[in-house]
Amino acid sequence: MTSEGKIIYRIKVTGMVQGVGYRWSAAREAWRRDITGYVKNLPDGSVFIEAEGIREELASFAAWCRKGPGVGFVDSVRVTEHPPAGHAEFTIER
Repeated sequence: MTSEGKIIYRIKVTGMVQGVGYRWSAAREAWRRDITGYVKNLPDGSVFIEAEGIREELASFAAWCRKGPGVGFVDSVRVTEHPPAGHAEFTIER
């Protein structure tokens, strides 16, 4: 898919989201939805996701982020929309 019609959601997830498989589960959900970008833990205990794709898939992905993998818990999810960056794949960063 070309970058035409794509946007980026920058997502910050807070709660008990580190050490519970959140990044791996988020990556699996992104791969299922043909979303590119990355996920990483932040020093403050939150998780940051830059997700690039079509709006409908990103909305579905953001809804998943609000629930998480079922281990740990999500306190809040903040989503901001940005122009596409041309990510080639979805990766898990340290």
